[in-house]
Amino acid sequence: MDLLIATRNPGKQREYRELLRNVAANLLFPEELHLNIDVQEDGKTYAENARKKAEQHEAASGLLTVADDSGLEVDALGGAPGLRSARYAEGSDADRLEALLQDLRGVPWEERTARFRCVLVVAAQAGRPVQFEGVCEGMIARESKGKGGFGYDPVFYLPGRGCTMAELAREEKNRISHRARAVESARATLERLLHTA
Repeated sequence: MDLLIATRNPGKQREYRELLRNVAANLLFPEELHLNIDVQEDGKTYAENARKKAEQHEAASGLLTVADDSGLEVDALGGAPGLRSARYAEGSDADRLEALLQDLRGVPWEERTARFRCVLVVAAQAGRPVQFEGVCEGMIARESKGKGGFGYDPVFYLPGRGCTMAELAREEKNRISHRARAVESARATLERLLHTA
């Protein structure tokens, strides 16, 4: 059975390949199907954006489809960057990290609490899309550390592990990350839908 993962983000694609390696499905990504769908992520919630991506890719491909929307929520910034995580600053991931650290200058350590949140939607031809969520709590470090992961991982500090998400081994990240938790919540539903498709 084919399973379409509706993302062009290389970091997300790498994670999904690992997170779903034990699911009995042939994982496909939009470029492999020559799908060039430009989904306007203008929803007011992660769920709205994820649902739009899942439904539009499912309609275009006819395949069982997974899509997610995720973001970093920093308490001292009122939950920002949140839905705008990928657009928090112009340029690269490094530019967004720098903007975030600048915006948190002078914020004391105990007030730098944050979380990664991922909302994942599974869309099938029959039935309504199903939604799952994963959250990973942490703090925003004062500087970037680590070479692993992508996005905000180098500044997302995990107090229980004494390191940033980018310093974790890939296998460990794929056990505890927000996306890993959302995928784990969705696993039984995905397997059922793949089995009945």
